[in-house]
Amino acid sequence: MREVISATGQYLIGLKRTDTEQLRIPAQFSEYTILFIPKGEGIYHADFGTFHYSSPVILFSTPLQMISIEQNQPTPVTMLQFHGDFYCIEYHHSEVACNGLLFNNVYIKPCVALTDQNVHTLADVLEDIDQEFKQGQPADIVLRAYLQLFLAKSSSIKMKLIDSPYKPIQKDEQMERFRQLLEEHYLTLHSPNEYAKLLAMTPNNLSKRCSRYFNKTPSQLIQERIVLEAKKQLHLTRQSIKEIAYALQFEDEFYFSRFFKKVTKVSPQTFRNKTGISVVADLSRQ
Repeated sequence: MREVISATGQYLIGLKRTDTEQLRIPAQFSEYTILFIPKGEGIYHADFGTFHYSSPVILFSTPLQMISIEQNQPTPVTMLQFHGDFYCIEYHHSEVACNGLLFNNVYIKPCVALTDQNVHTLADVLEDIDQEFKQGQPADIVLRAYLQLFLAKSSSIKMKLIDSPYKPIQKDEQMERFRQLLEEHYLTLHSPNEYAKLLAMTPNNLSKRCSRYFNKTPSQLIQERIVLEAKKQLHLTRQSIKEIAYALQFEDEFYFSRFFKKVTKVSPQTFRNKTGISVVADLSRQ
């Protein structure tokens, strides 16, 4: 395990060699986590989502997501993790558009399939990070540059996959419409039946097509979308828990906290304490 810890004891960035067997037990990390798996195939669980993958692949998770891997034959995994205090994906969005593409998107798979060329490219960057860690005092600015390069390369690969005409799943216009409706109404419409009615579909048909298209049920998507917004407010603003609960149209902060903890396994305050408040929060106040 190679890592950088701040003067206050905060884990900032780390590179670890592990294997898929060690990741079989569900775990939550306070950092953004990237898993580079060069061999094998299996199932990646991230919160409510269940995603089949075939290596070589990179998997992504946001802070405090519940993740685990099922793979019959244990294979090596390189785990790259970084805290938002070390590299803020919101602040650097104009340089590396990984927020909403690799991280923080409830609709698309948190996986990126790799070609052999991609593997060599990303493996080289990971090796550069590893070599920098081996220095007596690794330079934050160098590690940050390599991390940004890794995220930029991954985002570019992901965008090409999204734009490719050769996708394994054809676009379902009704499910794309469901995505639009959920973005418009997630604060007020919380029942799958309400969306089924707007789509002129039966609830059962919506459930089947949603599960096939997004790898999640309509109820799971609705809950994840609300929680995603809550996480944004907790991380990107200095609003109180009560103010965030009000903005998300919960009856009170206690009901909001119970809902948040039921989905994430941690309270809103714990989430904020572990992930920190982004520099973007203070920039917006200037």
